[in-house]
Amino acid sequence: MEHQRRADLMLLLTTSFWGISNCLTAICLRDMQPLTLNAFRFVIAFLVLGFVFHKNLRRVSRVTVKYSIMVGLSLVIVYTSLTYGVLYTSVSNAGFIGALSVVTTPILELIVYPKKPEKKFGVSMILCLIGLALMTLNETLKPAFGDIICLFAAVFYSVDLMVTEKAVANEKVDPLALGVCDLAVVGVVMLMLSVFLETPALPGTAKVWAAALFLGIVCSGVCLVIQSVYQKYTTASRASLIFTLEPVFSAIFAFFLLGERIGVKGYFGAALMLASLVLVEVDVGALFGKNKKKAD
Repeated sequence: MEHQRRADLMLLLTTSFWGISNCLTAICLRDMQPLTLNAFRFVIAFLVLGFVFHKNLRRVSRVTVKYSIMVGLSLVIVYTSLTYGVLYTSVSNAGFIGALSVVTTPILELIVYPKKPEKKFGVSMILCLIGLALMTLNETLKPAFGDIICLFAAVFYSVDLMVTEKAVANEKVDPLALGVCDLAVVGVVMLMLSVFLETPALPGTAKVWAAALFLGIVCSGVCLVIQSVYQKYTTASRASLIFTLEPVFSAIFAFFLLGERIGVKGYFGAALMLASLVLVEVDVGALFGKNKKKAD
């Protein structure tokens, strides 16, 4: 239990960095095209983290490489879907649908691994969905082609979480090497896509350079490695629930850095999402003294 809580806290820290990444991405897109930005951040992340953990890469196993290709390709679909999906739908729709991995992950787990989740997890998932909707959706919600594209992001992010969960449970897989290799796969594929579909260009100002480097080294590199290392001690469903708090952190950073406000409805939604996470972490039975006594 202690390992799981530590893992959940580390994944929560990762989510907070992904929250600030939205502000930094907006800055970078002033100078860079979407696929080029993704290629830059993941290639930089691989170069830096690959240098730091080069000893782990020297003895990387074939099993680790196999799983890193699976995870990496899933992440390519996630980032590409979100990038192009937002072109054909609203930002609020994209934010809500992209975060639906909190729903798609338990569904895929039930299909692949027939196991019944805890009742409190179902309640937490419902609270989180309501909160997420209050934070990100507006009254003009309409089905759009981009909504379908963003749904691919949610589904394949669930695939990423489930494959990572299975990978780190394998004794032949080095979680650190897995995370670094994931970066290499995403970086190479994104670079190829940017060359064919865009005109790649480096950041043009010091501000964009700083934002892009932080996105690459911290938000992509460090965070993905943390996910690979600590997901071993939690489940894909719990991880997906934690990661849906990204809009909450985005709103917090946007408030302090950009002066944006989400309104009463948004703050209420954020409170519901935080409550859903607390519900998952707290032993409700022990809290209310409802644990059954052992029979004599």
